[in-house]
Amino acid sequence: MDMTNMSRPLTLVEMQAIPVAFTEERILKMFLALSTPTLFIYINLVMLFTLRTKVIFRETSRYILFAHMLINDTIHLVLSLVLYAVGGFVVVIMRAACAFIVLMTASTFINAPLNLAVMSLERYTAICFPLRHGELATPERTRVALVLVWVLGTFNVLTDVFVLFILTEPSFYLSPSVCTFEQLLVMPWQQVKSMALNTLFFTVVGAILLYTYVAILRQVRTASIDHSSGQKALRTVLLHAIQLGLSLMSFFYSPLEFLIAKLPLPLYKKLQVFNYFMILVLPRCLSSLIYGLRDETFRPLLKQYFMCCRGNKVSP
Repeated sequence: MDMTNMSRPLTLVEMQAIPVAFTEERILKMFLALSTPTLFIYINLVMLFTLRTKVIFRETSRYILFAHMLINDTIHLVLSLVLYAVGGFVVVIMRAACAFIVLMTASTFINAPLNLAVMSLERYTAICFPLRHGELATPERTRVALVLVWVLGTFNVLTDVFVLFILTEPSFYLSPSVCTFEQLLVMPWQQVKSMALNTLFFTVVGAILLYTYVAILRQVRTASIDHSSGQKALRTVLLHAIQLGLSLMSFFYSPLEFLIAKLPLPLYKKLQVFNYFMILVLPRCLSSLIYGLRDETFRPLLKQYFMCCRGNKVSP
């Protein structure tokens, strides 16, 4: 780096590409940051296996959406793990491969709250339109809704990929780089556009959760449905609101990354681990597990299969 570049503050992209010595403290932090999502990836896979064991789980809209939540969160955790390992060890990869990883990571990030909205609408139809629930919430329509979730989830990053194709030379995709989302931004407005679309998605999902909760609450108070079922549906929508809050924490990852990039490099590298672990990974790890443990039909089978993994026989 020449003296002209040394006289100005480092950008976030430059700070991300600077290697840091592996001290005992850094090794411990990286171990925790890598082992925790690995553990929860295993838990998610056990829950997915459990969902495949019963026909009711495979043909009921509620559990189809839950399975999609697990698949989506598992993909997100795996790719986040890859990105963190690549960034932590400052491994450079081709930008074309990086663009694919970032595309999937950003898409699964947006898919999570959109999936919560669909799950809340499913509970809304079950309570407010019980006679039509079987007609409205069919497995086929549920899968169509999930396709729409993925279309909306990929829209934001696909626009960034198209901008790359239009504004950069083919050699750009074959050149090596540290793989981060910021490395793929070529225009200043892309960051603003991403934050605006993410804010829009979270606002719409929040409005859907609020509407479904109020509608179910009014239905419960009219005493036209079973009180116990209504209370369970209310608690489910509240749980979705908590899960949305956990997803919303991840929304602050990029803004915090830009803020801590203004700090000295050693402090930035320390806070980068904290930002990744507490803001990006931990909320995504807890969201699916909380939902799975709360379900009274799913929880006993999940416990059985965990015991099976520990060497005990599972009763049929």
